[in-house]
Amino acid sequence: MARELAGKREIKQERAGRTRVLIARAAAEVFAEYGFAGASVTKITERAGLTLGALYFHFENKEALAREIVRGQPERVTPARESQGLQRAVDISLTWAHQLLEDPYLLAGARLVMEQDSFADPDGNSHQQWTTVFAESLTEAQRLREVRASIDVENVARLIVHACTGAQMQTYLENGRQDLPLRVGEMWSVLLPAIGTPSALRRIRVDDPREVMA
Repeated sequence: MARELAGKREIKQERAGRTRVLIARAAAEVFAEYGFAGASVTKITERAGLTLGALYFHFENKEALAREIVRGQPERVTPARESQGLQRAVDISLTWAHQLLEDPYLLAGARLVMEQDSFADPDGNSHQQWTTVFAESLTEAQRLREVRASIDVENVARLIVHACTGAQMQTYLENGRQDLPLRVGEMWSVLLPAIGTPSALRRIRVDDPREVMA
C-alpha cells in the first residue's frame, strides 16, 4: 500500500511539474508578444489550454510568472563549447544572441527588460543577474591572467550587459534582431583589446560557439 501511494504521489508530482512548465512557456510567449502590461492571466491560460485555477495553483499572479521567467534567463544560456574565463564570457554573450532569435523565454526577457519595475526588485532584475554572470567569468579570466589586473571586472560586466541590452533593442527596431549576433561580436572586437592581455587576445575566438569543433 505504501509503495502504491508513493507511486501515485510521484505521478501527481510529475503531472504538476509538466503543468508548471506548460504555464511558464505560455506566459513567455504571451509576454514576448504583448509585454508585461499587455499580458493577462486570461491570455496566458488560453495559450496554455488550461484553466485559471490551474495557473493560480502554481503562480500567485502574472508578476510571479514574470519574475520566474526573468530569473531563469541565465540558466537557458549554456554554450556548447567548453570554455572558461574570458572565452566563457564571449561564448555566453554570443550564445544568448543566437538563442534569443528563437527561444520564447529569452524573447520574453528581452521584452520585459523595460518593464521590470512592475514586478521585480531592483536587486533582482535581469541587469543585475547578467552582471553577476559576466563578473564571475571575468574574475576567473583575471585570475588566469587573461584580463589585465588593472581592470575593474564589475564595471566591465555592467558595460557588457548594457551593450548587449542596447544592441538587442536597436536590432529589434531595425530588423527583428536578425543581426544581433553580429552586433555582439562587434562589441567584443572593440572591448577585447581594451581589457585582454596580449596572450589571451591571440587565442580568444569571437564566433558562433554552437559550432563545436571535434
